[in-house]
Amino acid sequence: MTDIDPSAPDTDTPAFIAPVAMENDPDALFAGDRGILDADVRRVLVRILQRRFLVAENSPAEWKLLLEHQQMIESRLNDLFVRLVVDHARGVAYKEQVRSDDVDVPILLKDEAYSRAETLVLVYLRTVFQRETTAGTASARVDVEEVEQTVLTYFSETDGTRASQQRAVRTAIARLDREGIIEEESEGRYRIGPLIEIVLSAEVLRDLQRWLEEQTRDADTPTPLTDDADAVASGILEEERA
Repeated sequence: MTDIDPSAPDTDTPAFIAPVAMENDPDALFAGDRGILDADVRRVLVRILQRRFLVAENSPAEWKLLLEHQQMIESRLNDLFVRLVVDHARGVAYKEQVRSDDVDVPILLKDEAYSRAETLVLVYLRTVFQRETTAGTASARVDVEEVEQTVLTYFSETDGTRASQQRAVRTAIARLDREGIIEEESEGRYRIGPLIEIVLSAEVLRDLQRWLEEQTRDADTPTPLTDDADAVASGILEEERA
């Protein structure tokens, strides 16, 4: 009988796979990389997760990559219970949190509702956009002064000083500019982009306009911004953030 040396290597058992150094693995982007997407496609995926919208007009190269690799990017997002929406007509892509009564879905994207000042600015911008596009104008534009002039009529003394109210409107405009809903072309003058139709649908616009009309129909003084405005916009005018 042959003695077995326990210290001898087992030639019948496959050896562990030796790690491959990054310099010898051209597909790896960093040590331990197990991803399969090219670097540029990964950046588009991250952009979708980071930002609220991807606009073809503003990011043509990323938009092209998104369309070329849409199925793969959708797959990666779906793994996170996130849905990709691509609006080809408007050239806009954005993400939505998947919600289901049948599946236990962990929520990755948190809802962040617009403030009342932001909602009122959106209503005005959407109204101007609808009026101008219906008239056949290629692009709708507004000046910050005209936005202030209209939105401030819905504030009252209980909403703070005139200076604080103006700051609230300017802050709202700045946020919408960052999100790409409007774009400052020159100092104080903004172009309203097609994103406004996605953020504020025609149906929601009618609901909000109806509420504003009811509040001011027989009023001789500006109507304060009550919590009713939040109730009208609740669950509709909201942003989803990772």
